[in-house]
Amino acid sequence: MNLNNILEKFPQAKVLIIGDLILDRFIRGESKRISPEAPVPVVEVKDETYNLGGAGNVANNIISLGGTVSVAGVVGNDYPAEILIKELNKKNIDTGGIFTDKAIKTSIKTRVIAGHQQVVRFDKETVCELSPLMAEKIIQFINKKIPVSDAVLISDYGKGVVTQKVISEIIRLTKKHKKLVTVDPKIENFSRYKFVDCLTPNIYEAMDGMGVSKIKSEKDFENLGEKILKKLKCRSVLITQGENGMTLFEKGKIYHIPTTAKEVFDVTGAGDTVISVLTLALSCGASLKEAAKIANYAAGIVVGKLGTAVVSSEELLKAIE
Repeated sequence: MNLNNILEKFPQAKVLIIGDLILDRFIRGESKRISPEAPVPVVEVKDETYNLGGAGNVANNIISLGGTVSVAGVVGNDYPAEILIKELNKKNIDTGGIFTDKAIKTSIKTRVIAGHQQVVRFDKETVCELSPLMAEKIIQFINKKIPVSDAVLISDYGKGVVTQKVISEIIRLTKKHKKLVTVDPKIENFSRYKFVDCLTPNIYEAMDGMGVSKIKSEKDFENLGEKILKKLKCRSVLITQGENGMTLFEKGKIYHIPTTAKEVFDVTGAGDTVISVLTLALSCGASLKEAAKIANYAAGIVVGKLGTAVVSSEELLKAIE
């Protein structure tokens, strides 16, 4: 299939995302002096913005390429949650699967940027497994949504939404309704992602997930990919390797894709872009190889932007052409 033809089908795709919602806060300014109180820069704040992070950034990537998105997750009863929901609604993302748990804080990552340099990041969040009540609410929601979705995307940031119970239910329902399931994994939950269609770890997540401390050769790297396929019994694994591109592993097949990035400003959210575009392309009938190629083009664009960024259809079309 022609890659452009796949892109044209993106507006037909319906994706259900289950994962950890994060609010990204950017404080931007200039630094011209060092603080007399400590050897740190003094940042004169010029601007403060909020972006969708975590599963919200994944949803934003899909929406920016014309797809339709529903999100399932949990937020606290707080101000960051209000901003998050408002931003999601603004982009016509279905928030019917987002539930409020008064016992937790909504995850918020604050980055202080002086000029083009990130000076510090500080996080406020609650990391704990879903309460039985919240897990039940999410399971009820995905029971309604999976039959009417083309694909399910698990965006695991390790904050507690992606529990064993939730994953088991996703796998059961996607098998029953013959739907795709892709995962952006977290190291500590690696063994949970069995029987999925595609897993998209970066090289460090893949190594840690399999307990591999060193990769000394091409053969070691190939063994790592094959080990993941065998252990998790998944259809494919797409390992991203930064400036070295990405490698797709299927049973008996290995396909390396060199990076298309012209310059790298910021890798924030690049993994979100890869899983989003890969899932969209697979939803539209692309082969794994075609979907990985398109995802690679998208990643090459997004790393050239500052902060949590997305790719437009026009940018992706231009890169492919």
